[in-house]
Amino acid sequence: MTAVADIGVIGGSGFYEFLADAEEVPVDTPYGQPSETVLVGEVAGRRVAFLPRHGKDHRFPAHKIPFRANLWALRKLGVRRIIAPSAVGSLTASYGPGTLVVPDQLVDRTTGRGQSYYDEYAVHVSFADPYCPSGRAHAIAVARKSGWVPAGSGTLVVIDGPRFSTRAESRWYAAQGWTLIGMTGHPEAVLARELALCYTPLALVTDTDAGVAEGDGVTQAEVFEVFGQNMARLRDLVAGVIAAFPAEREDDLCAHALDGIRLPLELP
Repeated sequence: MTAVADIGVIGGSGFYEFLADAEEVPVDTPYGQPSETVLVGEVAGRRVAFLPRHGKDHRFPAHKIPFRANLWALRKLGVRRIIAPSAVGSLTASYGPGTLVVPDQLVDRTTGRGQSYYDEYAVHVSFADPYCPSGRAHAIAVARKSGWVPAGSGTLVVIDGPRFSTRAESRWYAAQGWTLIGMTGHPEAVLARELALCYTPLALVTDTDAGVAEGDGVTQAEVFEVFGQNMARLRDLVAGVIAAFPAEREDDLCAHALDGIRLPLELP
């Protein structure tokens, strides 16, 4: 397939509105259909592919998202950089609702999710630093210029869901020094690395998790409300990061993640 985009955005359905002259581009993958037909359009003079990770109608709960199909489809379209905005909970009172965090570390607490393309041969990708260093630097710089006061580091622990944490779980995660909690950041990030894609997360805090504050605990309505209040601003930030990316991808660890490794399959 001829490349039609070089930057991908995986996010919520609210991002449909920021693509100009968008068209749907169906993509088949060896891992089934992606969450939705990919939408390709223009942002800041760049060709961008958008994929709603939960589907247009939010039909996929976090543990049922077709992560492997999603990342494969984007690479097949020519995407080499991915920006991944998401809603997260905070495990520290320092990051209240509305805080933007560009995390630098990830902890996987999921089970049963297909999290590799490589079921044959020994294919071990480096994942010590799970996110694109140059992508994070661009995101932090653009956020600061646009009025956000981003937290430039943080550890995101990813759980299966779809339920929220108990107070005991939340306090345990916080005691490990982890600062954010979400349901979709893994295996998304590691699958991107296995495809040698640059992956940059933008985590918007929508709530304080159950063990951080007293009260009724986090609710779905609260998460949706805070995320919705910040959607326009988040879209502007993503557009700014896209504009800040240089024409050619930086020569960093993401681009070279598969160097010297024998792959059991041909990448698109």
